[in-house]
Amino acid sequence: CKRIAPCGSHRVRARDSRSATSLAASSPKVCLKSSGHAHSPVPYSWRYSGGGSGSLSQCSKRQRAVDTTTTTTTTNYEGVPTVTDLSGLGAVENQVGMTYRSLDALPTRKEVLAAIPAHCFKKNTAKSLLYAFTSTALTAACGVLGYLFIPLQAAYWPAWVAYAIVTGTVATGAWVVAHECGHGAFSDNRTLQDAVGYALHSALLVPYFSWQRSHAIHHANTNHLEEGETHVPAVAGNPKGDAGLIAKSKIGELPWTVLNSIIVLLFGWPAYLIAGASGGPVRGATNHFWPWAGEQGRHSLFPGGWKKKVLMSDVGVFAVIGLLAYWAYAAGSIMPVLALYVGPYLVTNAWLVGYTWLQHTDVDIPHYAKDTWVWAKGAFSTVDRPYGAILDFLHHRIGSTHVAHHVDHTIPHYNAVEATEALKKAFPHLYMYDPTPVHQALFRVASKCIAVKPSGKGGQYVFTDQPLAA
Repeated sequence: CKRIAPCGSHRVRARDSRSATSLAASSPKVCLKSSGHAHSPVPYSWRYSGGGSGSLSQCSKRQRAVDTTTTTTTTNYEGVPTVTDLSGLGAVENQVGMTYRSLDALPTRKEVLAAIPAHCFKKNTAKSLLYAFTSTALTAACGVLGYLFIPLQAAYWPAWVAYAIVTGTVATGAWVVAHECGHGAFSDNRTLQDAVGYALHSALLVPYFSWQRSHAIHHANTNHLEEGETHVPAVAGNPKGDAGLIAKSKIGELPWTVLNSIIVLLFGWPAYLIAGASGGPVRGATNHFWPWAGEQGRHSLFPGGWKKKVLMSDVGVFAVIGLLAYWAYAAGSIMPVLALYVGPYLVTNAWLVGYTWLQHTDVDIPHYAKDTWVWAKGAFSTVDRPYGAILDFLHHRIGSTHVAHHVDHTIPHYNAVEATEALKKAFPHLYMYDPTPVHQALFRVASKCIAVKPSGKGGQYVFTDQPLAA
């Protein structure tokens, strides 16, 4: 096996500005020995149910470059001899960034969890309630300030746009708290946990139990090309995949990127809830409000007792819609509802979709067919990104500690930083952190990640933005 430099012009960077780990220690390795590990147990919330915009095709901006031309044999954490083989570099798009995905001797879920300190899994109900109160109070304060100080007149539309951006961004913190409730990471008191999650998600028009179930499936099948859930990419060569590729080739990169961003960030969330857009192909056109939509057999999104929980979720959402309708009626106009509630609601939805999009999608993050997907590949097909101190505070680090969250989603967010550091130390060849500014990463993903095609290596499917040759 040869180990070669991926690109002479590629600038090698440290994995993380917060770490002094050398590239020699963290370079991706391809293990030639299969461990034969089976799939991991399903996540807690599933069991508990009761029922930079340029092309990166060769030199990825992900921090996984190799800077030596010699063949190197090392030993992985299990003591299995490993080598890096980049002899096929250039034959596959983004191969630099995905080389480590050819690893066969992956750790089991038990081994990965053992690397995280036990206290990181402990929930502190009082602390969780404090975070819930903080996010809710900040959101309410924004609403009160907007009501008191911004006149409801057309001339003040710039102020209302700013209000929507600020309030929607703040309200995303409440969304994240409810998300944590759905994962069982809020409290050991399940009744309290579900009450908080149900109230917060209903207020944001999210069907709490319906989303709890579908999101658990997302965690259980991350980056699974057939059985994944949310942001499952289209395949080039199929009508859906080809439609996007052809559209971009016709209208150009910038118009496509703008159009794609608007469609995904503005319409992606309701399209997913109502029609299962970007959901798992095996489940068909699902609906989070009507559990009998979509596949009803083995791959049913809401089997058995979950159907009743979906209807319970509907009650909360439609109750809030009723209150909003009454508000408009009492005010004699729908404008107060649109200005004070709907604007921020759309911004919150955009944050939610944007976070999820960037957590599992980029030009060098592969998806896997069912015969090659295993838990470790899915969990570590997640990337942490730099959102900055303000957003990390408001959104409880949902984007900067998401790898740990996918390793085990019962870890409370206030313990996720320590869990992340433990994973970085134990599995430097698997952990991903991309320092690209988030707005640049979003542009890159929206412009380049249109459909996936087989890479020809390890059952990986990689993104492309070019129509397949006839």
